[in-house]
Amino acid sequence: MDFDFSFYLLLATVITGIIWGSYLLFLKSQGQAFDVKHEPVLVEYARSFFPIVLIVLMLRSFIAEPFRIPSGSMMPTLLVGDFILVNKFTYGIRLPVINKKVIAMNEPQRGDIVVFRFPKEPSIDYIKRVIGLPGDKVVYKNKQLTVNDVPVKQVSMGRYQGVGQGEDMTGAEELLEDLTGIEHSVLIRNGISSVEFSHVVPEGSYFVMGDNRDNSNDSRYWGYVPEANLVGKAFFIWMSWDWQDKGIGFSRIGTVLK
Repeated sequence: MDFDFSFYLLLATVITGIIWGSYLLFLKSQGQAFDVKHEPVLVEYARSFFPIVLIVLMLRSFIAEPFRIPSGSMMPTLLVGDFILVNKFTYGIRLPVINKKVIAMNEPQRGDIVVFRFPKEPSIDYIKRVIGLPGDKVVYKNKQLTVNDVPVKQVSMGRYQGVGQGEDMTGAEELLEDLTGIEHSVLIRNGISSVEFSHVVPEGSYFVMGDNRDNSNDSRYWGYVPEANLVGKAFFIWMSWDWQDKGIGFSRIGTVLK
């Protein structure tokens, strides 16, 4: 089992709850009333922190979880330093730490931006765009994406101007891609070789790619994302900070992802 932040948050909730609850049971067994002025320091801390960590655990596990974008693999949609919120219930309710789905809901759709536990190292979270659903035939050749024998429409938007930590992508070609009704921008580097493939996505798995097509470690290199590895759907940028580009990116705050 990978001990991540969720594990320690759950552990803190359990420990503070046990301390506070045990103290209340002790007072009841002694026929004493609860008095804040006379409670031990340890109990005081447990009583104060228990509701806080419980609320954070519930929100983070079942509602929304914040993530920070550490790389440029999803440019231009997501930039280095973007802080996003991820919907934790759209693909079903999962128990914290063990990630077992207990309530099934929606399934990922083509074009969804998903956060998932990297199949080769589950303690690491990745973010990519869903390209292929179970049973889809996905082909990538000459930097043209084809899904189920239908070429994905791409319209050139000209040369991309990078900023801050993404400035090295300046000069890449920006394309508006229509992935079965979901329009989003992607970047390609003409003149740079790219891996080509033809795959049929197996049941229970998803094929994902970064929008920065020539600078993304994705399903082209390591395979599929099992359904069990899904964390949630990214839907909102709540903060953007790039120390190489004037700090806070106010224009990006509040952006709804698609």
